Parts: sequence; C-alpha cells; structure tokens
Amino acid sequence: MKKYVTLLAVSLAAIVALGFLVSDIGAKEDERQKINAGRQINIESPAQTSQWQRYFPRQFDGWKKTKDSREVVDMIAKWPALAIVWAGYPFSKDYNAPRGHYYSVADNINTLRVGAPSEKVDSPLPTACWTCKSPDVVRLMETKGDLGFYTGKWNKWGDEIVNAIGCYDCHKTDTRELKVGRAYVDQGLRAAGMPVFADSTHQTKRDLVCAQCHSEYYFRPTPNGEATAMVVTLPWKNGLGAEEQMSYYNDGKNFPDGKPFKDYENKLSKAPIVKAQHPDYELHLSGIHGKKGVSCADCHMPYKQEGATKFSDHQVQSPLATMDRSCMPCHRESEAKLKSILKEKYDRKETLFGLAVNNLAAAHLEAQKAWEIGASEAEMSAPLNLIREGQWRWDYAVASHGGFFHAPDETLFILAKANDYAQQARAALKITLAKHGAADYVVPDFGTKEKAQKLAGWDMAQLIDDKKKFKSEIVPAWNEQAKEKGLLDEKIRDYDDDVASWFGKNK
Repeated sequence: MKKYVTLLAVSLAAIVALGFLVSDIGAKEDERQKINAGRQINIESPAQTSQWQRYFPRQFDGWKKTKDSREVVDMIAKWPALAIVWAGYPFSKDYNAPRGHYYSVADNINTLRVGAPSEKVDSPLPTACWTCKSPDVVRLMETKGDLGFYTGKWNKWGDEIVNAIGCYDCHKTDTRELKVGRAYVDQGLRAAGMPVFADSTHQTKRDLVCAQCHSEYYFRPTPNGEATAMVVTLPWKNGLGAEEQMSYYNDGKNFPDGKPFKDYENKLSKAPIVKAQHPDYELHLSGIHGKKGVSCADCHMPYKQEGATKFSDHQVQSPLATMDRSCMPCHRESEAKLKSILKEKYDRKETLFGLAVNNLAAAHLEAQKAWEIGASEAEMSAPLNLIREGQWRWDYAVASHGGFFHAPDETLFILAKANDYAQQARAALKITLAKHGAADYVVPDFGTKEKAQKLAGWDMAQLIDDKKKFKSEIVPAWNEQAKEKGLLDEKIRDYDDDVASWFGKNK
C-alpha cells in the first residue's frame, strides 16, 4: 500500500510540475507572439530610436550595444599611400575604418571630409553625404521629396539629421516588417533587371535593407528648378560586379554630359578617378555565402534565444564576435580553425592591397612629374586611363572592408588586376619620363601620413583649426535647434563626440 501511495504522490508532483512547465511555455509563447506580431508604433518621431524601445526592448538593447564598436582606426596612418591616390578628393584628408552604427552621425560630423562650414562658408560636399547616416534622412525624403533632400550642401541639414542609424532605416512603423526607405534601391534593382524590394523573398529583403547603405553608388546631377540635386544612384545597369559597374561608368551614354563618369580628377596625376564607396552587398552576392542564400543578417545579426523568444541580435558587428551563433550552426570546424582560415584570407588581401595601392600612388607621382617636364596629353592619355582602371578595381576590392570574408576569391582577383593595371601605367610612364630626360626620376617618400598628405597638397594644421572652430561654434547651435524642433534623441546621446583621428584620441 505504501508503494502505491508513494507512486501516486510522485505522479501528482510530476503532473503539477508539468502544469507549471506548460504554463511557463504558454506564457513565453504568448510573449514571443506578442513581440513578433505586427503592431502600430504610436510615436511622434520614429527616427528617434529610443521610442521603439517599449515595443522591442531586446532589439533596442542590442542596437545600443553597437556603441561598443567605438575604436577609431586611422586608415591613412596605416596606409599613407591613400593620401596620394585620393589627392584632390576629401578622402585624402581623413579616412577611418567604420565604427558602430551608434556613431554614424557623430563620425560624419567629425570627419575632415565634410569640411568646416560656417554661416558664410558651405561644406564642399552635397547633402547626399548624409544619405546613409540616419533615419532622419528617411523622414526628410518623405517630407521634402528626394530632390528636395538632395539639393544643397551638406551643412543644409545640420540641425535636422541628428539621430544615428536606427530602427526607422529598416522597419515600417505600422508593422515590424522590413522596408527600404531610400528610392534608389528599387531604381537600381529595376535597372539591373532584378525584383524590386516588395517582390523579393524575405531572405533577400534581409540583404536589401543593408544594401541601402552598403553598396556602390555615385551622385547623379539632376535638375531641380534652377538648382541641381546630387542624387544617389546605383550603377547596376550592366550588372553588379566590378567589371560591369566600370563599364557603366566608362560609357558616356549613361550620363547627361555624354562623357565617362568621374568623381574627381587626381590633383597630382590629373587621372579621372571613380571613387568606389562600399560595395559590400555586391561582393557578398559574388561569394559563397551569397550564392548559397545566406543573408547579411544571418551572420551580422544572428538569432538569439531567450526562453521561448527568438529574435535577431541588433548589435550589428563582425560575425567573429558571435561565432557560436553566426558561424557554428552551419560550420563543423572549430572556431579556432575557422579563425585561422580567415586570418590567412585577410593576410593575403592585405598583401595585395599594399602592392596595388603603393604602385598606384607611385604611378600618380610619376604622372605628376611627367606633366611637369612637358609630357603631352596624347602621351598621358593611355597611362592615366590605366591608373583609372587600376584604381577603380583596387578601391572596389577594399572599400568593402569585409570583402576578404564575403568573397575572398573575387577580392584577390580584383586586386591582382588592379596591381597589373598600376604596373602597366608605371611602365608606360617610365618610357615617357625617359623620353623627356627624366629616366632617373625617383618617386618621393610617402611612407608616413604626414609626408603623404604634404605631397597631396593639404595644409592639415589649417584644416584641423577650421574643424575645431566648426565643432565649437556651429555644431552646438545645430543641436540646440534640433532640440527646439523636438528631433534630437537625447536619451542616447551618451558618447564623447570629440573622438576622431585628428583629435589625437580614438576612444
């Protein structure tokens, strides 16, 4: 009898425990459905990311951790040749590796590239240089129209664009569905003969929300009344590869003036250069992960599990920081082995990067010397075009910082071609230099950032003084005006915004 009583007691205890477990699972499932269900986001300013917190607290907490990626890496100090190949273009003043999304507005304000605008002096760059930096851009495009947003100089929106990349860049406010708030994405997809965002699969959409900002683009001059709007345009008409995009830029039929496109003319060599931006999406598609249907979000925003709730980790960062969730669900090697493979790929990319950029820099300086000693335009046409072709491929391969990971074979192939073009240019220039009595010309030393920027013709001390004045006089006024308009999300402005390579501090 005692045996049956004990068995009954144990059974009852198990039933009670199971009841609690079912109740807990049910509660967590209710929570999961509540979090994942579409809902109206009733906030006045969806560009203020903190206002999404009450609806999506887990995602918000992840997003805010993007501020942990705060280190500034001065790329010109690491590779001084950058100042030479970009001479005459703002990137040669200042170029840092990208930080976390949390700093997108601060870093755009701090960079020397946008100049030091004042009440009397405009920025040298157009408003389009805000395009990928803030959900306020989406708001302005909706209220001002694309041409209204793209018309004017960068400082035009200084008191309007104040919130870092956030929820409204990628999500609708009436549901949690993905969106692209920038019209040029669908325009580029149509030009490429690809389905537009609305007609794409959900997995593709998880790429395209990133492609809004992580793609190659150029500013297309577009009439807007008596003014000209510089409209962000994706050069995908001929395809998404480096070769296809270069063929687009080289075809004058694609441009209003009937000439091949150039972003700038190198100040030293006079070569017409196309500055690659950050073709992460395009290179990703050409790599094994892209070809297998792995999306950007799968690796950079891997799923997290809390109880029964599964959600995307919005701390967008390198997959190497979350390998257990980003890599190991698919790969059977150890984390250590995968890291060693990636290090080999990275080292090979860095080697070819260095060879190509240093040869390109030398070619620019040799071309400058050739002009100085009387070379003709007919003599310079071929080598300058070789520089243009080589620099495009070099820049395309490395402007996508993760190219060595996304598409290592394609990245190395493009860099090899870039170096070949650079060497061809140098060989042609050697002949021209010899013809004009300068066979013994030796390229000046550009081995440090200071030397390279001096050769590029920048007065860095003056640029920095002007920037400090801008930071102390103009930026505080912008922030006050943004507060008065109710635009500034002060709850998340808890960072030191005087962090930049030229400040002499990087954390």
